[in-house]
Parts: sequence; C-alpha cells; structure tokens
Amino acid sequence: MAGAVEVPGKMLALMKREAGESFKIETIPVPNPQGDEVLIKVDANAICGSDINLYRWNEIARVIAALPFTPGHETTGTVVRCGPEATIKEGQRVCVENHYFCGKCYQCEHQNFSICRNMNQYGHGKGTPHGGCSEYSIVPSKYCYQLKTNISPAEAACLEPMGVAHNAIERLEVEDEDVLVIGCGPIGVLVIAVAKAMGARRVFGADINPRQLDLAKQMGADDVINTSEHNLRDVIMEKTNGNGIGRICECSGAPPAVNTLWTSLRKGGNVVLIGLPKQPIHIEDPLTNVVFKAVQIRTVHGRSFNDFRHTWEECERLVAEGKVKLRDVITHEFPMSKFEDAFQTLFSGKACKIVIYPQQ
Repeated sequence: MAGAVEVPGKMLALMKREAGESFKIETIPVPNPQGDEVLIKVDANAICGSDINLYRWNEIARVIAALPFTPGHETTGTVVRCGPEATIKEGQRVCVENHYFCGKCYQCEHQNFSICRNMNQYGHGKGTPHGGCSEYSIVPSKYCYQLKTNISPAEAACLEPMGVAHNAIERLEVEDEDVLVIGCGPIGVLVIAVAKAMGARRVFGADINPRQLDLAKQMGADDVINTSEHNLRDVIMEKTNGNGIGRICECSGAPPAVNTLWTSLRKGGNVVLIGLPKQPIHIEDPLTNVVFKAVQIRTVHGRSFNDFRHTWEECERLVAEGKVKLRDVITHEFPMSKFEDAFQTLFSGKACKIVIYPQQ
C-alpha cells in the first residue's frame, strides 16, 4: 500500500510471564491484526495504581490479572495496520478503552458496558495478552476511541483515569453544589478539576499529604483540608454553616475515611465511592448518618455505564479547551527502557501520574 507505515518484525515489550516482582523487557514478534483488530504504534502509556499490584504480583494482582501478559492499560497510539474488518483507518490516533465488554450479558444488553459480567481487561492478561507497555499493540476497533484534537500523547494517555473522574462527577450532579473530594491522589485531583469544569460552586480537597494538597489547589480546589491536622467534620460544618456538604466523592479507599465521611454529608446529599478499600468498612451510626439523612450512594467503575465514548469525548473536549489542565497531573516521564526507575519513583510517593514512552 502506497504511503503505508513500515512496521518491523520484532518489538520491545514489558512482560510478566510468572509470579514474582517486576517485569522484564523482551524482544517479541510484532503481532498481526485479525478481524476487526488494529495494530497501534504505542505513543504513550501512563502508570496506574493497579500496575503497582501487577508489578509486585500481590494478592490483588492474582485476582485482577492472568499470566502471561504485557502491562499497561492507560494507552494511546497511532493505527499502523488494520485487520480486514477494522472500522478505523491507518494514521488515526486512538486511546484504548481497556474494559473489554462482551456485548451479550444482561448488563451489556441493558447498555451497562462498564460492569459487564464477563469483563476482560487490556493490560491485565484478561482475555488478551496485549498491553500498552510495548512498542506496538493489538486492540479491537470497538475498544478504540478515535481522538479528534491534537492533545499531546501524554495527555491522551491520561484521558483514561480522567474518564473515571468524569463518570463520578456526572453521577454526583455537582452543578451549583459544594463538593468534598477525599483523597487527593491522581484520581482525586482529576475529580477536583472535572468538578470545577462542570460547574461545582466550591470544591474542597482532603488528604494527609501536603504535596497532594498543593496539587489539589493547583488543579482547582477552592480550599484544602489536611486531615492529619484538622477534624474533617468540624471544618466542613464551619464552612457550610452547619448544614454539611451536599456532594462527597471518596477517592482514598481508606476505611477510616469511608467510615466517617457520612458525618460531613448534608441531609439529602449524594456520595460516590471510587477508592478501593483494602479492609472491611464499618459505617459509624448508620441509622443517623445514612438512613435518616436520605442520602444517595453510588459507586463508579470505569467510564460512563451506557456510552463510554461519551466520557472519552467529554474528557478530550475539556482538555483541548483548557478547562482541565491535565498536563499538571503528569509529574514524571520516562522512556520504557527506564521502567524500573519509573516504578521506583512511584513507590517513593513523590509522583502523581507517570508516563512511559515505549518508542524511547
């Protein structure tokens, strides 16, 4: 084909073939796309918190992943080859929707794709060995979001976690409401930015890490609360004239935070849970703090339930229009050859989002 991109026969990829810490860089064959698949040249891949579990191969990893696989699911790239049934053209920049839904189960039949009963996952070895920490990768067309603007590869890679934040904020209904975001890690600060962009009146960020609270302010928080120094409920009640806050997004997953957030919530308020608790949750005085308050409780998994492309489109628009400064969340960038340095930087607690470049 005239003008076709030349693709090598071999490529570098991170691999996890057996239980144990870390990954290995291997030279493996470049796969050929079949059916509706496309081969993308990976431009960037951001590291997620779940990748830490995969790196360490802990108990969580053994639940969410299957050996062998290439890690990386916050991925963007350019289509360089197409299978015979592909619906995307060569040269198109795409992001990967990493939740591979079946399209046949009860949830999928009712358009709830992000909670598919038979969910597989790109970058986790679930239903596909492929992932974004490789020079080239195979993705079915239906799981590709086609970028419409010229946002940078690093920003495009981070649209995936931003989509989780956007989904949460849409479900919270934040316009003209005060919002409390508990946990100002990568997802939390993105929730703050999206909440402001979508019309929240005031946004408060709560965390125990001063560095993350500084980033929360940079991403748009009107005020921040260091919960290692201040009682969260007391501060919120003072700032809301004793009414409590109308919207809470819990992003930390810390059981003490989940257990007590209800005391800061206004009667009739909304809560969305994003954080992943690693221990049991025991709500204090559920009768008074939850039932009698007539609150709405929701959880979020991935992008929008019934149309994940809506989430991707809205996130790209907010970034392209400068309403969300996604670049500010990216604190470190590494070539894939330095992946070990990237993970050690993440383990140090000094990073927010880290982007890896497989072509470097």
